[in-house]
Amino acid sequence: MSSILAALQGHEERDYAVGQLVIHQGETTGALYFLVEGAVDVLKDDTRVATAAQPGLVFGEMAVLLGGPHTASVCATKPCKFYIVRQPRELLNSSPALCLHIAELLARRVDALNKYLVNVKHQFEDHDHIGMVDEVLEALMHRQPSARVRPKESTISHGQLSD
Repeated sequence: MSSILAALQGHEERDYAVGQLVIHQGETTGALYFLVEGAVDVLKDDTRVATAAQPGLVFGEMAVLLGGPHTASVCATKPCKFYIVRQPRELLNSSPALCLHIAELLARRVDALNKYLVNVKHQFEDHDHIGMVDEVLEALMHRQPSARVRPKESTISHGQLSD
């Protein structure tokens, strides 16, 4: 992770005090936030869904990649420092290492979610309402994103993407 942070030196740095919101759910900043030091809680609809303190972790990537508002809030639980990337698509287009870093972080999150979903299925498999849970989980696992036009700065052609 230190090589990622070294590559981000020169970008805007910002300090956050305990209790200060770094990212507000529902707002659109268009920026990526890389944790340099400190600790944060990730809140979805005011419910804590994660705690993070590892330098190099990125926040705001879902909003940047999906082109929408932030899907969660990030609140400092210890004094924090972040590198803030205001033109993230330009940086991502020019840095395969940074793209791989974000892809690995996202893959870890998806893997953790899959393990959680399997655990929930196992806990409820003997209950009458498991059919409903199966349908919901099946829909979540195989949901296809709605089609949308990619921003002009994207240079990846659709033919280059594969499963």
